[in-house]
Amino acid sequence: MPIEFDNSDVDVSGVDDRRGGGGGGLSLGGGGVAIGGGVGVVGFVIYLLVTLLGGGSGGGLQLPAAGGQGSQSGSGSRETSDQLKARCKTTGALDKYTDCRLIKVYNVADVVWRDEFARRGLTFNTPRIVFYTARTQTGCGPADAQVGPFYCPADQEIYFDLGFLDELQNRFGAQGQFAQAYIVAHEYGHHLQTLLGTEPKVRAAQQRNPGKANTYSVALELQADCYAGVWSQLADKSSTNGLNLTKDNINEAMNAAAAVGDDRIQQKVQGRVDPESWTHGSSASRQQWFRTGADSGDIDSCNTFG
Repeated sequence: MPIEFDNSDVDVSGVDDRRGGGGGGLSLGGGGVAIGGGVGVVGFVIYLLVTLLGGGSGGGLQLPAAGGQGSQSGSGSRETSDQLKARCKTTGALDKYTDCRLIKVYNVADVVWRDEFARRGLTFNTPRIVFYTARTQTGCGPADAQVGPFYCPADQEIYFDLGFLDELQNRFGAQGQFAQAYIVAHEYGHHLQTLLGTEPKVRAAQQRNPGKANTYSVALELQADCYAGVWSQLADKSSTNGLNLTKDNINEAMNAAAAVGDDRIQQKVQGRVDPESWTHGSSASRQQWFRTGADSGDIDSCNTFG
């Protein structure tokens, strides 16, 4: 179902549009490991956790390659900020253009979390959101589109190749605008973990106890799911950004959370489930923690490490 956004302008000031650019390869080494948002398919994620625990965070929001890039929603070439803003202000843009809609979700998340951090007396700063195609350079090293959406704590930026969202809907059944909003909110949740100091503590714990690296990774990802749920309630009730969410909207997010569970992905890709290799959590756990956040509207309810 469409999200009932207000009619305020889409703020593109935090957007870095690199579409049409390139460079780099599938590495994500260097300045820290990127935090994935949703999937964590076996091989690449295990590689990240085992090989790249030298800083930053772990995981990759990776779907298995589908023999092609996938169609790009919205503009597929680099635009100036003025061009992007003008396109996103046209009538019906938030329904027509995926990139404009994601930017609007990012805007709402920014306002909601800035207000919540201020209420708690905490320091807040805004991440940037990057759109790219094929590959790009990040503070966590070069990244390939097959990694999917991810957050890099080293540069505090959220990265999207929009072809991933086509894969999420067409191959894994996560339909609807709020399914996409859940992905943005999850990645924003990783930014909160950086601001709150959770992410570096988890990485230190993984280095001290590599045998529990996956367990810590799952807890980190489930907490980001819970933060996404908290955001959904706070955004729904916000006097500035009230989204007027429906049961169908929440169900879209719940379906997306299930679609990117490790068990669901493993069963689809390799025909068997291996819980010991999980890095993001089961479909049921991801749904449970999103629902916990959505019901409570309180980040204090998101202690997935307990």
